[in-house]
Amino acid sequence: MPSLKPIRRLVAGNDAAGRSTVLIDGPAPNAHPSSMSAGRGHTDLWVWNDSPMALSGTSDDSLLKYRFPGEPRGGHLRVVQSVGRPADYDPSKDPEVVPHHPPKLRPGTSGTWDRGGNSLYTSSMHKTQTVDYGMMLNGNRELRLDEGTVLMQPGDIVIQVGAWHEWAYPTDAQMAFDMIGADFPDGVGTATGNDKPLAPEPAPAGIRLNRRIVTIDRPSDGKSVIVSDGPCPDVLLDPARPGFASQRMWVTESCPAKMVYETLHLPRTMEPQNGGTVFRVDILPPDSVWAGRASASDARMFFAAMGSPGAAAWHDGARHPYVQKTSTFDYCVVLEGELVLLLDDSEAVFRAGEVALLKGVRHSWSNRSSARAVVAISSHQGRY
Repeated sequence: MPSLKPIRRLVAGNDAAGRSTVLIDGPAPNAHPSSMSAGRGHTDLWVWNDSPMALSGTSDDSLLKYRFPGEPRGGHLRVVQSVGRPADYDPSKDPEVVPHHPPKLRPGTSGTWDRGGNSLYTSSMHKTQTVDYGMMLNGNRELRLDEGTVLMQPGDIVIQVGAWHEWAYPTDAQMAFDMIGADFPDGVGTATGNDKPLAPEPAPAGIRLNRRIVTIDRPSDGKSVIVSDGPCPDVLLDPARPGFASQRMWVTESCPAKMVYETLHLPRTMEPQNGGTVFRVDILPPDSVWAGRASASDARMFFAAMGSPGAAAWHDGARHPYVQKTSTFDYCVVLEGELVLLLDDSEAVFRAGEVALLKGVRHSWSNRSSARAVVAISSHQGRY
């Protein structure tokens, strides 16, 4: 792969007066065009080595060195780009074909196991000591497990709970991954506990929900399986904004994260504790649908329903009723449509595939378009 598509990334923090401001805005610089094979590369958007994550400072931590997949209490956010398999592909002429083999620790990593099977257009069967939030940005990717295969399409979400898996690439594609250090108490990373997956409920009228896939390794034989596959089962609506939906996808309640079948039984909040994370996908209707009818009081009720009443941050001069601020480091990946990020001193337009990293800042999202927009938000507990 001669080059990677640039990933626009904005980093926002607080200035000396406590006002939210842009620290960095532009293509993420730490790109590796052929880091995985001749047809696959990645761009690091942020790296952290401990949790809770630091909310102060102005450094570009995408440039930090790390040994894949990262520290037990750390992790990284990256976008992986892959080239699709051509119609005339001949595996017998593929110089990168590796036969499947028994599991072994991948050299040069700190917690990655490999069973081979890779080629120019297929990754190896592998597992990492992480919980991964995978967000399909564009193109298609085939996720292959020991038992089960799914085709991921734009807007699909996968929660990889330390599972064996491989990727096949039928088309050119980009996919974002928030990879979080995990605990393998049995040494091999199979499921613990017996929390039952939540069954999807009927989608709210007129709202198309995102697909949520959860994978894990079964403790009886160590094989990777699909735990859940369907519309998000935990959806919160906002009566003041018709068409709005917040879909809670996963929670890590500790650091390193646990190997469990489900986490959505935990209390709803926007503010994780114990070095944890809360991952959600929000669907935002055009502001014109509710403008002039939703108030700061409606926003306070919404944040209370989200389990974080203190997040409401409306103030005199605020340009949007749903202004919020939490002590979290938020990774915001726009999956669909167009949004405007409003900060105290500026605003910035985001389109699908662009990323905002918010370091405990006062902000709001505005949809000034005529169509819905969708943003995935992974909130990590922060510290000042």
